[in-house]
Amino acid sequence: MISSARLWRRRPAYSGRWEAARLSPLVLTVLIAGLAFSTPREIAFSRLLPAAPALAAAMWPVLPTVVLGAFCFLLMIVLSFFHTDLGTQYTSAAIIAVTLAAAYGSHVRHQREETLFQVRLVADAVQKVLLRPLPRRIEGIEIESLYLAAQEQARIGGDFYEAIGTPHGVRLLIGDVRGKGLSAVGAASAVISCFREAAYDEPDLRGIVHRLEATVTRHSAAFPVQDQPEHFATALLAEIPHGGDRLLILNCGHPPPLIAHCGKVRILEPALPSPPLNLAALIGDRYWVDIVPFTPGDQLLLYTDGVSETRDPTGRFFPLPDWMRRQDTEHPRELLDRLHADLLRHSGGRLGDDIAALALRHTTAPDREALGTDD
Repeated sequence: MISSARLWRRRPAYSGRWEAARLSPLVLTVLIAGLAFSTPREIAFSRLLPAAPALAAAMWPVLPTVVLGAFCFLLMIVLSFFHTDLGTQYTSAAIIAVTLAAAYGSHVRHQREETLFQVRLVADAVQKVLLRPLPRRIEGIEIESLYLAAQEQARIGGDFYEAIGTPHGVRLLIGDVRGKGLSAVGAASAVISCFREAAYDEPDLRGIVHRLEATVTRHSAAFPVQDQPEHFATALLAEIPHGGDRLLILNCGHPPPLIAHCGKVRILEPALPSPPLNLAALIGDRYWVDIVPFTPGDQLLLYTDGVSETRDPTGRFFPLPDWMRRQDTEHPRELLDRLHADLLRHSGGRLGDDIAALALRHTTAPDREALGTDD
């Protein structure tokens, strides 16, 4: 278990604001004491002394809270020598009672923070498995990723992505499970695990999507959600063949990617719609693969609907295609860093949904060192 001192050190420091806030119980004690000594007895500011240990319980460990309560008790005794008829016995009793309650409250808060810290450690480990760091380059393709949780303290969600170098070329997956919480995380984990196996085995994208469809269907049947009977996921699969100058895309109800080709930005809408995962039984299992040029120097942006549906305070969506046309960077990392900053600026710092994005750039030639080959 985590000790009180260790947890105390791990409290988040929001610049200097948290450190200043931790001193507020002591500042309140000094302020009350100063007013009690400098004002007439009739005002009796000393009766506010129990507020100091009560405030300390919200941010201090048990022992400092008890010490502050004891100091307030002694301070009340000292005040009684300077001002008689202060009701010292009643205020002292209130200080003792509040200090004991504050110590218990501090103990309960500490236990909850310790539990939350352990949960976050587990969540971080799960995220590293679910959204493991991608290689920065596969053959001649530079790849960078972005993930933003809608909730400030969240670690994982229903958005997912993966990029793998396979015998068939570089294969990519990005998607979004409908819903939030552990059920969405479980479905996303099932899809990614299936993709990591199928990407190596299946000769084409249709074979992969059939296996993903079966996986989501089985997962939904094994772990039903009462308020979400239509458990499904949108997904986009892409393949860049070895040494090729083309891009194969199979879009299962997912937002269309953007490609910067020959200085122009194009929205890659599917020629024919393909059903989202776990909806093939309702609307058919016909899958369409689009083929577009992808030559050296081209950039590709894959994203979830949290990007395109980010709203500003007036309700206006983030203008992703126009934003992409204004970008002149050649590096995927810089592109995603700008996207991150502009999304937060557009939304006023409050995201309404989880966000995932992949940025790729076709370089002039494969990196032999990354491939592990020699001339």
